Amino acid sequence: MASFLPGFFLSFSLILAIGAQNAFVLRQGLRRAHVFWVCLTCGLSDAVLIICGVAGFGALTEAVPWFEPVMRYGGAAFLLWYGWLNARSAWRGGSVLTTAGAETQSLRQAILTLLALTFLNPHVYLDTVVLIGSISSQYEDKVLFGAGATLASFTFFFALGYGARLLAPVFANPRAWRVLDAIIALTMWAIALKLLYL
Repeated sequence: MASFLPGFFLSFSLILAIGAQNAFVLRQGLRRAHVFWVCLTCGLSDAVLIICGVAGFGALTEAVPWFEPVMRYGGAAFLLWYGWLNARSAWRGGSVLTTAGAETQSLRQAILTLLALTFLNPHVYLDTVVLIGSISSQYEDKVLFGAGATLASFTFFFALGYGARLLAPVFANPRAWRVLDAIIALTMWAIALKLLYL
């Protein structure tokens, strides 16, 4: 537990801040669209990155100098585009949680969007691979530290995805969707600008 719990709480605190991944999971949870697969994909993606960090691949950015700027500008471009889609949705309005089973994206589209939001965001690499990887070296049992961090990721995403249902009555109002879309758009743009002006 001396290694497992610090890994769990560190990972949980890093994931807690709203970001592209969390906003997408929240939206899918509210729509009850592919929630299990979206949450599982988030957890598995984080698990792969955490394992890479704990295994010592955090030095990749030093070994391959062009990797960081490519990821930074590519990620910023994607986040600007995704933010624009949400801003357009907020402006037009019309979204409403009409039925529990309403799905606007196929499973394939949802997973591909989620993978892009995850792996094109350089902050994901900084948090999971570099930060968790470097901190894990301070603990006697790096494997348990990584296991705790991975469990935190799965716990958070499944709680967010399925817990979003509690907000369903609020999002029966189209105005609430417009506010959520606007918040997501501003969040995506803020992250993109931060990446561009690092």
